Amino acid sequence: MSTRRNFLMATGAGVLAVSGLGSRTLRAEEVIGACSPFNGELQAKVSPDMALQMLKDGNERFANGVSMNCDLLSQVQATATQQAPFAAVVGCIDSRVPVELVFDQQIGDIFTGRIAGNFVNTDMIGSLEFATQLAGAKLIVVLGHTECGAVKGAVDDAKLGNLTATLANIRPAVLKTTGIEGPQTSANKKLVQAVADQNVLDTVAKLTEKSEVLSALVAEGKLQIVGAMHDVATGRISWYS
Repeated sequence: MSTRRNFLMATGAGVLAVSGLGSRTLRAEEVIGACSPFNGELQAKVSPDMALQMLKDGNERFANGVSMNCDLLSQVQATATQQAPFAAVVGCIDSRVPVELVFDQQIGDIFTGRIAGNFVNTDMIGSLEFATQLAGAKLIVVLGHTECGAVKGAVDDAKLGNLTATLANIRPAVLKTTGIEGPQTSANKKLVQAVADQNVLDTVAKLTEKSEVLSALVAEGKLQIVGAMHDVATGRISWYS
C-alpha cells in the first residue's frame, strides 16, 4: 500500500495538517509515495474538508518552490482504465494559472474546467454534476485570478466576435460592483479586482442555485463548493470564507 494511501487512510475524516504534508514533500521516499495516482479507494477516504486542505497544501508547496516531481508517464499508465479525482476546479484559460501546477496535483487528481473569466453555464454545470455525483469528487473550487483579461474586458464592456457573449456572463458582477473610486474602466486595478472577487462569489452561488444535483450533495455533506483567488504575481491562492 502506497505512502499516499497510508497517509490518507490514517487521517480518516480529519483535516490534513499543512505542516505535516509540507514536511512530507521534502523527504524523497515520501514524495515517491505521494506520486501514487488517486483511485476509488483513496477517493472514498477523502472528505470535502480533506479535499480542500489537500489543495491548500499543494498551493503552499507550489508557492514555496517545493512542488512534487513525479513520473507523469507512470501516472498516465496507472490511470488509463480508471479515474477517481478528489476535486474539481473551474478556472480561467489564462496561461499563468495552470490548475494542476498551482495546486501541485498529479494526473488523475482533479477535474479541471477552464473558460475565460471562470464563469459557469449549463454545459459547465453539467460537467460538474458528472464530476461529483457520478465520478465522486468531493470538492468544487471556483478559481479566479488577479489581472484577469476577461474581467477587464467585461469592465470595459468590450465587443469582439463571440467574445462579446462570453464577457456578458461576467457583466452582472460588474454591475454589482459599486463604490470603487477612480475611473470605471479596466485601468482601475481596484475595480478590476473587486469585479473578479464578485464574479467568483456569484459563480459559487450559481452552482447550487442552478443545480439540484449539486445542491443536494452539499446539503448531504458529500460536497463542498468554495471560491478562491490566485495571485499571478506570487503564485499564492487566497480563499473566500
